[in-house]
Amino acid sequence: MGTTFRVVLHASVQASADAASRRAFARIAELDTTLTDYNATSELSRVTREAIGHPVRVSDDLLGVLIPSQELARRSDGAFDITVGPLTRLWRRARRQVELPAPDVLAGARLATGYQLLKIDAAAHTAEVERAGMQLDAGGIAKGYAADAALQVLRASGFGTALVAAGGDLAIGDPPPGRKGWTVTLEGLIPDHPAPGSPIVVSRCGVSTSGDEEQWVEIGGVRYSHILDPRTGMGLTGHSSVTVVAADATTSDMLATAVSVLGPEKGPQLVDGWAGASALIGERTPQGDRWIKSAKWHP
Repeated sequence: MGTTFRVVLHASVQASADAASRRAFARIAELDTTLTDYNATSELSRVTREAIGHPVRVSDDLLGVLIPSQELARRSDGAFDITVGPLTRLWRRARRQVELPAPDVLAGARLATGYQLLKIDAAAHTAEVERAGMQLDAGGIAKGYAADAALQVLRASGFGTALVAAGGDLAIGDPPPGRKGWTVTLEGLIPDHPAPGSPIVVSRCGVSTSGDEEQWVEIGGVRYSHILDPRTGMGLTGHSSVTVVAADATTSDMLATAVSVLGPEKGPQLVDGWAGASALIGERTPQGDRWIKSAKWHP
């Protein structure tokens, strides 16, 4: 999934902790083979190819990513879109070659993108793609989903006091012994300078940070993020950081992406309408860095 996973847990017996950690990492590896778009043999890639014009049965895990993705796509008016694959592939090339996608190629990719082109039947466990060329890309939700799944494995193994980190996504379990929660330092807009109000102390939730600090490219004097606006097909410009706290890492991961696209004006409205979620948004402006909290921001 293009990132490093880390498991932290509290245990009294080393061997039991090691065995539980191996099971958690095995679950992550299983999901990588299911949800990646970098591998043509993954289930996500196979469904993209085979579901054109007719429904194809999908696994519980793929369905568990597609259903919340489509709900968020509707509620964000397409700011989050799991069908964005044609555009992400263009921009991966753009970052490598430091060259903007050609307008006609970008226009073609936009025609093959759109959450309305994906039909999900939860009862039948099927997915259908309405247009050839569309490509699923679970990059905005898969890491959070995998972190949640790994934490579930640890819980089932008797280790509820645990944390699974997947890059900027955290699935957080029960508080460590004698503490109110896990201490999480939030990324700011300047390296090694945490966000205001950091750290936070949390438990039994997901925490995700989305931004362009590590993945961006400058073309023609403009800084383009690896995060795309599916509605325009363009990489986000400027410099921003979004942290979302939610009930689980699946939710915090996808909301952090959507809020990044919506920006500091509309982003908080989306989060405030989502049960159990809150956000802290930072952006660089000509007047200096500014930080905006959603109405329910976790203290």
